[in-house]
Amino acid sequence: MAIAERFEAKIAIVVLGTALALLSCVAAESTDHRRGLSGAGSNVFDVTSYGAKADGHKDNVQAFMKAWVAACKSGGPAKLLIPKGTFVTGPVVFAGPCKGSMTVEVQGTIQATSDVSEYSSPEWFSFENLNGLLLNGGGTFDGQGATVWKYNDCKQNSNCQILPASIKFYIVNNAEIRGITSLNSKAFHTHVVNCQNFTAHDLNIIAPFNSPNTDGMHISRSSLVTVSNTKIGTGDDCISIGQGATHVTISNVTCGPGHGISVGSLGKYNNEKDVSGIRVTHCTLKSTTNGVRIKTWPGSPPSQASDISFEDITMDSVKNPIVIDQKYGSHTSAPSKVKISNVRFKNIRGTSTSPVAVSLGCSSLVPCTGVQLTDIDLQYKDIDGKGKSISSSCLNAKITCGGKQNPAACDTN
Repeated sequence: MAIAERFEAKIAIVVLGTALALLSCVAAESTDHRRGLSGAGSNVFDVTSYGAKADGHKDNVQAFMKAWVAACKSGGPAKLLIPKGTFVTGPVVFAGPCKGSMTVEVQGTIQATSDVSEYSSPEWFSFENLNGLLLNGGGTFDGQGATVWKYNDCKQNSNCQILPASIKFYIVNNAEIRGITSLNSKAFHTHVVNCQNFTAHDLNIIAPFNSPNTDGMHISRSSLVTVSNTKIGTGDDCISIGQGATHVTISNVTCGPGHGISVGSLGKYNNEKDVSGIRVTHCTLKSTTNGVRIKTWPGSPPSQASDISFEDITMDSVKNPIVIDQKYGSHTSAPSKVKISNVRFKNIRGTSTSPVAVSLGCSSLVPCTGVQLTDIDLQYKDIDGKGKSISSSCLNAKITCGGKQNPAACDTN
């Protein structure tokens, strides 16, 4: 049966099952909230006390949700504990508001079910409407993406079915995510959407270089987001900054393999919110197809991307180290209406595997303004490791330069 047909056939079953699980959770709350970890206090809720089994087979959705509801409604700070072992589960929603701040401590491995027709929305784990969240524990979210990547036909089909992301944070404020591994997501590893004051650090995000649409982290419509001390190697952007992202800081991130660290793509949809205050610093990109990039769709509705800086970046065998691409996707010849301004590239050094190491292709309708290149030092090395001449390419970009310029800054128009 085709994947879309299976999805339609089972969506009603998924919704009914979720409703019954929630009813069961509420009915059991008065008893189950006392089933905390023995000796650790009543504010710790171990999923195995609610029927979860780390046998690598049982679907633990209902046990996880019962434990979450009990913890969320217990009053005061509470911890949901997922101990060592391998716990299989289908789609899970950890929703608030809760009566206190929440900790989800993942010590073991949570493994996603592989039948995507079970997923009524495009995410596996969803944290929603929370104020005060800590996700930690050193454990792993295994999306089992290798079982379904073959169904991803988005390169050929603009109406493709989106496979579920591993973890989505939606309206989650005052959150810290640390010490977690995300392995082989079906699509995006993490979504951060409509969040405020969100910190992620010491993460390990892993998928093969040829896994489709496995962005490490996508941030949109969020403010005061910090990502640091993290290793990301995927088949798509290591980090992508979407519409409405403001005051985002990315530091000490090692990226590769993947498509680099990107602002965008922007301008695909109507009424997108502006992007501003993006800082990418002290990052290393290794064997990626792009380095630091801003990308917008041609023929886009109007919006703005401004006050963006990429500073102290190391490129190690990167194909396109510095990129502004306002014809991303090239689905139309109409120019982009996303206005890019006040962009700084500073102290970017290393090696490029293509002869054009700096490519600034801006819109003819709204040219880029305030683009600064300072202390750029990139060497071209081909697949044989031999150094060759290197160059820049610029179109519709107003550029100022300072310090070393290798390749030489290009003429602008």
